[in-house]
Amino acid sequence: MTDPDTFVETVSEENQTALSRLGSSKSLYADTGGDIDTEPVLEATADAEYAAWQTFLEWADDEADDEVREAFERTAEEEQEHYETVDDKLDDEYEPDAIPALHDYLRDREDTVERVGAFVGRILASQRSKDQVVGYFVGDADPQTASLFRGFGDDLDDQLERSTALLDDVCETDEDWERAQEAATGAIQAAYGEYVETLEGMGANPKPVC
Repeated sequence: MTDPDTFVETVSEENQTALSRLGSSKSLYADTGGDIDTEPVLEATADAEYAAWQTFLEWADDEADDEVREAFERTAEEEQEHYETVDDKLDDEYEPDAIPALHDYLRDREDTVERVGAFVGRILASQRSKDQVVGYFVGDADPQTASLFRGFGDDLDDQLERSTALLDDVCETDEDWERAQEAATGAIQAAYGEYVETLEGMGANPKPVC
């Protein structure tokens, strides 16, 4: 059906609106419940990083494919480091308890092909939200923390390279590629659906103001 580069391009194009809005300032507004300040931004980030750590730990625990399992284990280690870094920057003790809809979706994937596809989708969605966090700390005149989150973004770039390499290994038929693409789209739409629901619940319009 395709190759990894075409896969990413296709998923990105078909989810252009969702990814664009997840990369808007309203995404951070939704993540913080409308309280865009340093502690709420860090707490929302801690929730996301902790959830990712636990998701990839779960996937690695029952993955039969050795190469895929190693990729999930490495990603879990990166997300654990991200979470611990954010936790250290919080002024008060914080226990993550919110599981983003994106990770609820990921944890429901049990098939290797679907997991790898959803892995790609998760990265595409997370890259957008990370850009907003970087932008917040740039605007807050905190270049050190902004640089820290740029490093998280670099890890996401590495994860995208890792996940797309896996696609070539696990997708053996056109049907496999299609299932992976559906899972990638499902991950993005799970994140976007929560974004829309949260903003509408706050009485805000999910569409960016042009």
